[in-house]
Amino acid sequence: MPLIAVDAMGGDSAPGEIVEGAILAAKKGIGIVLVGDESQVAPLIEDGGVEISVRHASEVIGMHDVPARAIRKKKDASVVVAARMVAAGEADAMVSAGSTGAAMAAATFLIGRLPGVSRPGIASIFPTGHVIMDVGANLECKPGHLLQFAVMGSAISTVYQGVEHPRVGLLNIGEEESKGRELEKEAFRLLSRSASVRFVGNVDGRDLATDVVDVMVTDGFTGNVLLKTGEGTGKLIQAMILETLSKPEYVDAVQDLMPAFMEIRERLSPESVGGAHLIGTNGVVVIAHGSSSRIAIDNAIAIAATGVSNGLVEKVRSGIEAAVH
Repeated sequence: MPLIAVDAMGGDSAPGEIVEGAILAAKKGIGIVLVGDESQVAPLIEDGGVEISVRHASEVIGMHDVPARAIRKKKDASVVVAARMVAAGEADAMVSAGSTGAAMAAATFLIGRLPGVSRPGIASIFPTGHVIMDVGANLECKPGHLLQFAVMGSAISTVYQGVEHPRVGLLNIGEEESKGRELEKEAFRLLSRSASVRFVGNVDGRDLATDVVDVMVTDGFTGNVLLKTGEGTGKLIQAMILETLSKPEYVDAVQDLMPAFMEIRERLSPESVGGAHLIGTNGVVVIAHGSSSRIAIDNAIAIAATGVSNGLVEKVRSGIEAAVH
């Protein structure tokens, strides 16, 4: 059973919601070690009815700390200790809802990049099942980075979606090969020539609602805008549905359809996924949203465990080796 190091001090509601999420995951049989201030964390575990160990860490990296500087100065910060545990083989994966920059820096510098990986990226799985990469780690990219994102995103699709040969699309402003900036034009040429990915051409944001591709690759700026727009659109749709169905003439129908509405709401909620993967490091790293509830943390731990059990890192390693050679 994989052992997941969880940053207990990262997030808006830490350590309370983080510990509660860890308890939920532990009840499913996942091995967990909570990393943080033992005096705060240990009492929260006592009534959970599960065995969870605590690794003491005396410092915390806040959202306003400069990530690269903070991991050097705060060597006993919870996210730094969690990353060191993965690097040393004391844990199989790490989960953090703290500063994304700090988690990325700790994972990149302490766990290290896989051979051949130019830049680790963040991959997110949309409620539609599409894998989007990068969604924020690398705001400016070169064409070669997008090729590597295609390889890494394909590994995510295989491990979590069960897609044997994922279809990869390049996010662009149109389907034609001539569309986009020089970044997209050159990336199109690289992806077209690569035998390491199943490239199907350019796609645009509307294809999130289609079954054209399994993986969309783009730079971190564009991917993050797409991610946040998708989340906002999901909330807008939910609000519009609730506003319409709150009318008196729909009361009886709403009662009958409520289970279906709740299922849709759960599918649209980012908490159902739990977090995004930092891909390209020599270990499984899941970054959860700072506002994560216990449900989101539970799910983030679960996907980290799945990544370890299904050999995510090895799939990325072999894919990158094939792409480089």
